Amino acid sequence: MSEILVSQDGATATVLPATAEEKAKQVPDPATFHVLCMLPKAEEEFSETGILKSATSMHHEELLSPVLFVAKMGPDAFKDEKRFPSGPSCKVGDFIITRPNTGTRMKIHGTEWRLINDDSIQAVVQDPRGIQRP
Repeated sequence: MSEILVSQDGATATVLPATAEEKAKQVPDPATFHVLCMLPKAEEEFSETGILKSATSMHHEELLSPVLFVAKMGPDAFKDEKRFPSGPSCKVGDFIITRPNTGTRMKIHGTEWRLINDDSIQAVVQDPRGIQRP
């Protein structure tokens, strides 16, 4: 299914983008001091046992994950020298730690995204694969 008709008012319809390049243009650019982050996909099986996780278990793991991937930054992110005397806490491409459910949630083409404030970032991690919520 590469094309989906979407009707806004019942009278007109538009076709959603079919190519990856067109879909990428729908990812929002954060404004002001916001940071756009993507939630990493949950592993399909438990690492200790190899048992497959249920869809519900994977969904909850993704939603409540403290790990996010930084995709874009707003033009004013980390610019306040009083709040960030050491400079930016992270950069695009970093994995960060933040509180679960932080920010504005949205789904774009099946992937969960969050728009968070620059001061919501608590840590940067190089390899987030072992980090999970208790």
